[in-house]
Amino acid sequence: MQFSIQREALLKPLQQVVGVVERRQTLPVLANLLVKVTDGQLSLTGTDLEVEMVATTPADKLVDGEITIPARKFFDIVRALPDGATIELKLNGDRVALNAGRSRFTLTTLPASEFPTVDSIELVEKVSLPEEVLRDLMERTAFAMANQDVRYYLNGMLLDLQEHSLRCVATDGHRLAMKETSLATSVQARRQIIIPRKGVNELIGLLEPGEGEVELEFGRNHLRVRRGGVTFTSKLIDGRFPDYEAVIPLGADKTATLDREVLRGALQRAAILSNEKYRGVKLELSPGKLRIVAHNPEQEEAVEEVEADTHVSDLAVGFNVGYLLDALSALRGDQARLSLRDAQSSCLVQEHDGEQARHVIMPLRL
Repeated sequence: MQFSIQREALLKPLQQVVGVVERRQTLPVLANLLVKVTDGQLSLTGTDLEVEMVATTPADKLVDGEITIPARKFFDIVRALPDGATIELKLNGDRVALNAGRSRFTLTTLPASEFPTVDSIELVEKVSLPEEVLRDLMERTAFAMANQDVRYYLNGMLLDLQEHSLRCVATDGHRLAMKETSLATSVQARRQIIIPRKGVNELIGLLEPGEGEVELEFGRNHLRVRRGGVTFTSKLIDGRFPDYEAVIPLGADKTATLDREVLRGALQRAAILSNEKYRGVKLELSPGKLRIVAHNPEQEEAVEEVEADTHVSDLAVGFNVGYLLDALSALRGDQARLSLRDAQSSCLVQEHDGEQARHVIMPLRL
């Protein structure tokens, strides 16, 4: 196996796949990248048995073959080489020689036959949508995913594929984030899959703003996303996601519309004197204004008043201030709308003129 390539042409695909490789592995070969030359292309594959990333790129002086080499060392060497360097890599026995200008490196290898790959998935549905749209969907909901929750199905993101739309939903049991987009083509049947947390983060890092399209392939046990020269494959979480539509408060007729940045600033200041453990703040609505009150065990108090377009009177509900700030950060418009049903209800946070993004926050007893 052999190839020659410019440093810049190798660095980007290398960056895309090396992030999948964990620093601690159960198998030695998982610390390596699969480097393969075939069909006039160079391909690089990284995996942690849950997420797999494959990047292909053109190269010169190609000699077909495959081997695995240490991922981090390979990446660090390529990154440290000067701009414009030509990299030549050649397999000699059980070692790989990497030459660039006056630099010479020899790396250990492991056989490609030991490297676990996902060759094919049992395809059940395929959809295409703009790359920028998918990135926006996932970015604006990922913050609500649980982290190491015993309810393993919450440690990821639900992709809910409906006849004419795709929804991304995440919840940790205390809050919920949902964003949806319409699809150019219809699908035959509704499908729900849960992508694990790491897969979500890697996919968000892979997607870029721009004009490109991505292809989503829904399998029985995997999701595969094709984008240009990169193929992302993730195992799915085998579990039943909660009925998220039942969490969205119906009949939440007590609404307040506020300037999003003004509200964020007021919440950030009130949070300074909130209880460090529960981070609770009380929202008190009265005609024309929202009052934010925070207390802590030292008997300190913060009070903020914000102008609000509301006719609600004498309604007070407590919430985790961090969850409110996360929801407001995920909105895009200048105005935010808070909707409540009563003093025990959850809060629905939306853009003033948009129904596609919805954030639900459960109340706190203060």
